[in-house]
Amino acid sequence: MKYICLIYDDEKAFESLPQEQVDAVMSEYFDLSDALTGSGQLIAAEALQPVSSATVVRVRSGRLSTTDGPYAETKEQLGGFYLVEAKDLDEAIRIAGRIPSARFGSIEVRPIFECQRPGT
Repeated sequence: MKYICLIYDDEKAFESLPQEQVDAVMSEYFDLSDALTGSGQLIAAEALQPVSSATVVRVRSGRLSTTDGPYAETKEQLGGFYLVEAKDLDEAIRIAGRIPSARFGSIEVRPIFECQRPGT
């Protein structure tokens, strides 16, 4: 079954770390990605640009509007994700626990809803 592990961090706290700590954490991310690739569990993984680069899109009464920046002010921002294959939620949680940000942020684990176009 596919699960997405959404990575939430405090961008400001991460930006304030000394470069050697940032490099160490990033090395852990690369090592985890390599391990998950080796086990055949990694489907995709990406880091996101800072939340200040976000654009929120809404359509109301048929009119499209956009707003720059994050939708809401929060302590933690969505910083990236891992899309993994796991036999069950317990295994997906164990994978999420290996994500470096689990130590100082939070990881939201959600199963993927696999849908098909009606009639196919």
